[in-house]
Parts: sequence; structure tokens; C-alpha cells
Amino acid sequence: MEIHGNTTGLGPSERKALERLYRRRVPFSELTTAELTRSLCEASQLTRRQVGVLVNRNGEVEYVVVGDSSKLFLPDVGRARAGSGRFRGLRLIHTHLRSEPLTRDDLVDLTRLRLDLVAAICVSPEGEPRSVYYAHCVPTAAAGDAPHRSYGPIPYAKLSVDTAELITALEEEFARAARTRTVKAKDGRAILLHVCEKSKSRMVEASLRELAELARTAGVEVTDTVVQVRDRIDPKTVVGRGKLDDIVIRAMQLDVDVLIVDRNLNATQAAAIAKLTDLKVIDRTQLILDIFAQRAQSQDGKLEVELAQTRYLLPRLGTRDDALSRLTGGIGGRGPGETKLEIGKRRARDRINYLEGRLQELEKRRKQQRHRRIESPEPMVAIVGYTNAGKSTLLNTLTDAGVLAEDKLFATLDTRSRKLHLGPDQEIVLTDTVGFIRDLPRDLWSAFKATFEEAAEADLLLHVVDVADPAYEDHIHATEELLRELTLLGVPRVLVLNKSDKLPAGQSGELARRYEGVAVSATDRTTLTALAERLRKELFAERTGDAEAGVLITSPLA
Repeated sequence: MEIHGNTTGLGPSERKALERLYRRRVPFSELTTAELTRSLCEASQLTRRQVGVLVNRNGEVEYVVVGDSSKLFLPDVGRARAGSGRFRGLRLIHTHLRSEPLTRDDLVDLTRLRLDLVAAICVSPEGEPRSVYYAHCVPTAAAGDAPHRSYGPIPYAKLSVDTAELITALEEEFARAARTRTVKAKDGRAILLHVCEKSKSRMVEASLRELAELARTAGVEVTDTVVQVRDRIDPKTVVGRGKLDDIVIRAMQLDVDVLIVDRNLNATQAAAIAKLTDLKVIDRTQLILDIFAQRAQSQDGKLEVELAQTRYLLPRLGTRDDALSRLTGGIGGRGPGETKLEIGKRRARDRINYLEGRLQELEKRRKQQRHRRIESPEPMVAIVGYTNAGKSTLLNTLTDAGVLAEDKLFATLDTRSRKLHLGPDQEIVLTDTVGFIRDLPRDLWSAFKATFEEAAEADLLLHVVDVADPAYEDHIHATEELLRELTLLGVPRVLVLNKSDKLPAGQSGELARRYEGVAVSATDRTTLTALAERLRKELFAERTGDAEAGVLITSPLA
């Protein structure tokens, strides 16, 4: 019989007193029994520590837990029972040595673990039960409502609670609330968490706005945002423990089961946050990968996304507890054993090797296709830029390409090429590429490989930027930084200031002069004449005078 929690320093007699607690039985209809209460008080007086039991609905003690004088250290109690509105099926009954009410830790454990109920028995110095506090979860009608209700102090002799009736009624109420709640997103509801150091606090608003757009693109409903600015990032949990407790409460209030963290977490950090919050934890990389998996259409794109996902998952297969199922969504129970972990890692490595081989074959095919295009007389122009800047819309307006263009991040993941006829003997190949994004993780670079190859072979880059976005300068910098890392800054490029029609009068012209770019609205063909002239100047300088300004004749690339 295992004793959980703070077992350091326990003597043989103390251990025996704690082990005897496993013999007690508590009917579902009773909060506690005289026998259990007496045993808890005796063990608590003997150890001078808080002592508690987790009792299931059959009346059996599943866990005996010991803490210190002010708190308990609960074990991993596994996954919650399946079903809308259902609780864990365990209630915590424990002692308090100072006659204090339920603590914040008690209420957070109640909420985080979705326990049936938490009760604290206040023990006198003589080891007698004085009074009882208890609390249970409640559905919240408004965002500011507490997700639990507390009672007490109740004199122990007057304690009378039908817990079976109470918990059954509460589960029915939770289930009713879940059925009536309108689900607005297909992949659940989430809280966004942004943590940064004080030196980077100016980026909070723009970063959260971008994360919210990523979540919306992935099909997740954002219910709340949490921000913490710290002197230094916690190396284990990123955010402080108190803020994690606040997130647990908010998640219960808003019926949320997903926490999206606005940074890239290592496997240890993700597992620690998942364990402390009992939420599914998704970092920025995983969120982007989910979007890629939804939107990849070509064979290359699907293989590249799967490769990036498998590489991301491999180090997280070492997570041995229940947090793994929250991190990956694929493994349930208490977590796999060592054998399953090793099998999973070996299969992941084998899959990585297979995907790398397939992608090498497809890369050779792409090289052959590009070689044929390079041999053609038409100049090649690649449209690059930050995600959702309007690159696909520009391609559609210029060439009637009909490619997917949505007001979402990463709407385009596969390159598309079309011919654009600017005038007599002035034909170019225009290629749309996947959008860039700041702090692009290395694991995702393979998913951009086709785009990088197209850009590297181009005679000219059209760098499209959404100047209506308040963070457009950061987007320009992020794109230029990626081009620098890809050694593509040597390729001639033209800055295209898209959505200039949304700016105050005169501002678009000022920006065009500052950046030596071209101000356009990608949805309005009449604004693209200046861009056509710039393309002629850059690509057909010696023949620019022969072309008719404003003539755009298109045809699909064979």
C-alpha cells in the first residue's frame, strides 16, 4: 500500500497509521464517516502534517496522501472520466492543523482535477475534529464568476451532506450547460498565454494578435488571453506557479481544455505545464504545424508537414506520464511503459528516414521542372512576404489564377506559378509562395523548402507587405531576416505596399517613397499599373518604352 506525497522522515508507526487508512470505506452518500475522520485525525496528530485520502464512488480509498503542516502534495490521478460535464469520480477528504478554511491550493486542485468534492477537517491540538469546510465545482454563468462554491465552517457534529445527491445533481447541471453552450469552433476553446521578458514587452499586443489569428485559422475559439511580463522566463514552467493557478481557474470558468502558449516550448516545459494545469498544451510551433497539416494540398507539402510533425513529436515521446496524452492527443491512460516508448521512438525514426527519402525524390523532380523553366526566355518572379499579406490575392488579380486566397494565416502552402503578359515580348513567370512568419522554428524550415527553391531561382522578388497592419514594420524586418538567413538578399526585390487603400490619404505615397516601393491594393486591378511599370523597368529595361502602360494579359503556366 503506497503512501503518496511528502513521505520523507516518516517513522514505522506513522507509516502504519497512514496505511490503515486504506481499510476505511465511505458510502457515496456520506461526505465522511466517524471511522475515517478519527483515523485521519490520529494520523495527522501523529505526523503533525496534513493527511488526506482520495475516495472513489464505490467508497474505496484509492490514494492516501501526506503533505506538510500547510498543504498536501497530490499524486497524478490519471485522466478525467469521459463525458460532457462529468467529474473525476474522486473526492478529497483531508485535515487542516490550524483550523484554517480551504486554501487556494485546495480550490485549485478541486478545479484542475475536476474532483467531485474537497473537504477539510479542522483538527484540534488534542486530535479531535472541530469543524469542516467543503467545496464543489459549479457551472459559471459569467466570466467573472468563481468556478466553485465553498461551505463552512460547519461544526463536525452537525455535518450532514448527501454527497451522492449533490454530485449527481451537479453533473446533470454541468451536462445541461455543455449542451446549451454554442460551439463556435470545430477544434475546441482555448486560452492564449503570452510570457515575455521586460525587454520585449513592447511586442505583446502584436504578438497576441498574431497568435489569435493563428488559433482562428486552426479552427480554435479563443476565449481569453493571459499575459505575464517577467524579469526572466522560468526554465521549467515558463510562467509563474501563481499565474498557472489563475489559468486553471479561468479554464474552469470558461469551459476551456486547451492552453496555447505564445512561444516554442521544449518537451520538459510542455509536460510540466500540462501536468500542473491538466490542460492540453500547444505551443506556437505545434499550432503552426496543425495549420500546415490542415492546408497542405500537394504531395510535397503533405510529406514535408508530416516530416516536421514527426521531428517535433520525437523528443516528446519521452514524456512518461499522463501529460503525453494532452501533448499529443493520441495516447491515453497513465502513459505508456518504457517498451512502448522505445517502440514509438524507433517507429518515429523509421518514418523520418522514409519521409526524407521520398522528399529527396520529389526534390529531384522539382529541380528538373525548374531547369526546364530556367531554360525558357521568360524571367521568373517570386512573390514573397509575411503570411496573410495578400500574396495569393495579388497573383489572382494579375493573372486570374484562381488560387485559394483567404483572410487567414498560411492560406497558401503550395507554390503556384502562372504566366503574366506585360506587353509585346514581355512575358514573365509569376510564382506565389507560402508566407513567412517571425521566429520560424527550424523544424518548420523543411515545410518551406519548395518556396525557398522557387525564390532562389527567381530573377526578381516581389516582397508584399500589408501596410494596414500596425506591425507591418516588424513583418518587413522578419521577412528580410529570413531572406538573409536563406542567402537571398542578393536577389533583386521590389517592396509591394499592399492594402494601401486602407491608409489615410497621402500616407501610401509617403511610404512608397520611403521604401522605394509600389503602393497597391491587390483586390483592385486599376491600382496595379504602377506595379506593371516597375516590373517592366526591372526585367525589361531596354524595352520598357515599347510597352503599353497598364496592359495586363494573362495565361496559366503550362
